[in-house]
Amino acid sequence: MQENSIKPYEPEAQKKPSLLYQRTQALIGPQAMERIKGKKVIVFGAGGVGGYAIEALARSGVGTVTTVDFDVIEESNLNRQIFATRQSIGREKADVAAVRLKSINETIQAKYATEKVTPENIRLFLIERYDYVIDAVDDVKAKIAIISYALEKGVPVISCMGTGNKLHPELLQVADISRTQGCPLARAVRKGLKEMGITEGVRVVYSEEAPVTEGISEDGKTVPASAVFVPATAGLLMAAEVFRAGAVPPAPEDWSLGQRVPRVDVEEKVTGTG
Repeated sequence: MQENSIKPYEPEAQKKPSLLYQRTQALIGPQAMERIKGKKVIVFGAGGVGGYAIEALARSGVGTVTTVDFDVIEESNLNRQIFATRQSIGREKADVAAVRLKSINETIQAKYATEKVTPENIRLFLIERYDYVIDAVDDVKAKIAIISYALEKGVPVISCMGTGNKLHPELLQVADISRTQGCPLARAVRKGLKEMGITEGVRVVYSEEAPVTEGISEDGKTVPASAVFVPATAGLLMAAEVFRAGAVPPAPEDWSLGQRVPRVDVEEKVTGTG
């Protein structure tokens, strides 16, 4: 054995910098990447839409992601929900989400709650402590509670309208709720918000695609028919809006309008180059 052959132990993680967000940082710049890592996002709903939003947030570097969902994974979720596998059937969606996020980024603050959101308990989720709110639930009263409370606390929110009974993800749009049309869920949410004096100022993902079918009967009630394409794309669109907003220095117009910021603009705003 040579004299210099004894080396101190170095855990694998310390031998070289993590490459986890290397390509993301190459896209938006190092300072923007640090901003993203400091963001806190709460997501209501971890199903076909919310699951993909949650996944994208973690893979994009968001530092804290809280998942709120009272439901458990069922076999009927396997065709479209990213957290649904044969092994996860019967487990709480929010719990599965937190475990999965840790398997992607071990330093992420992955929090979760398994309560059902209602107008009576919305304040308990402490939305005011977050930088952004994603609403991916399908209950109208819960959606109105989430949106109205976020607006009351001045926290940016983006909400997903109906994605069931549809086949064309390319028809999804991001717009203010006042501009939505052709979506029954958006119509119901608009009505509920209007009764509270809210008619605009809410970013939503929605589609004007006409329903392919009226849904199916499941456990004695009618539920939307659905494949993975539209809900998954809606979730990714929501996450992208949050990501782009978080990549630039805080500015009200960036959060409220959900501007699509090209890479050159991000670099100019964050590093002062150009």
